Amino acid sequence: MNIIQRQIGWGILVALFVFFVVTLSFILSFPSVGFQELWKRNLMDIPILLFIPSLSLAIGLVFGIVSGLFWKKQFQTLDAALHEVEEGRNLDIDEEGFEDKKAILQRIKKIQRQMSEQVLLSQKLANEKAEDQENRIQEIISQERNRLARELHDSVSQQLFAASMLMSAINETNEHESKQLKMVEGMIHQSQLEMRALLLHLRPVALKGKTLQEGIEELLIELSQKVTMEIHWKVEDFPLNKGVEDHLFRILQESVSNTLRHSKATEVEVLLIKRDGFVILRVVDDGIGFDVEESKAGSYGMQNMYERAVEIGGTLKIISVKNKGTRLEVKVPILKKKDEAND
Repeated sequence: MNIIQRQIGWGILVALFVFFVVTLSFILSFPSVGFQELWKRNLMDIPILLFIPSLSLAIGLVFGIVSGLFWKKQFQTLDAALHEVEEGRNLDIDEEGFEDKKAILQRIKKIQRQMSEQVLLSQKLANEKAEDQENRIQEIISQERNRLARELHDSVSQQLFAASMLMSAINETNEHESKQLKMVEGMIHQSQLEMRALLLHLRPVALKGKTLQEGIEELLIELSQKVTMEIHWKVEDFPLNKGVEDHLFRILQESVSNTLRHSKATEVEVLLIKRDGFVILRVVDDGIGFDVEESKAGSYGMQNMYERAVEIGGTLKIISVKNKGTRLEVKVPILKKKDEAND
């Protein structure tokens, strides 16, 4: 039941209540007047016993519709305000109306300001973290190399060993030679994709003097020269805080690495744009897709991307459809400091 239906119901109930109270009061005040006499008396050619309840119901219905539309409009205003806050936009809602509504809107604005300050603080902390990272680059690279060595041993080395064993079998027998060769070719191709995906993690953690746009284009140009899948990108040029740039770059690295290793995609599209006060990073592939909820719970890389997006005050959404592909999108609000906003 919506607000209009509810108000109509209340209006009719109140009208009926008033009717019964008036009727009861009239009977108690004039006990000599019976129902037959009231039925014979007309008002506007309608018996009084029908006219009064009909008028009461009509008044209740009109009151319910008017009050329902009024309250629906007030709730819509509050819902719009909350939607603006949810999207991270500046609240621009007309505060005209009764005092309670103004008080609620003022409180929503206060919450929105507090959220904006939290996002600014998160971006500031991310920026400081990125600057501090420059001093720890050697240590981080060493850790990345150790991780790469472990993954190479667990994945690529095992597949190359299996390929070697198959090649030995081919040398010992001529039966099913073409089938075994195709298996070897597939395993070696998958090993190459694994190797290239893992090598993405050897790239510098920080952009080292490059802008995010320069880093993305360099990464994708280099990758497009080494893999068979088609890579398209659209990267707009606009300034960002260093912390935001580094986190977005690492999210892109992780996303492309996952695409190479697991998606079996033939085409990848990367988009970096600035729209309506947001930085949007989008990665889309046409691969085999996966279960987002299951991967989110069990994948360190997925969790790392979500955490990086949150650290810079953004949101990360992943939509994947089986045999249709995967779409990853990061939206980060661009907020100005108070002194910049007043200029």
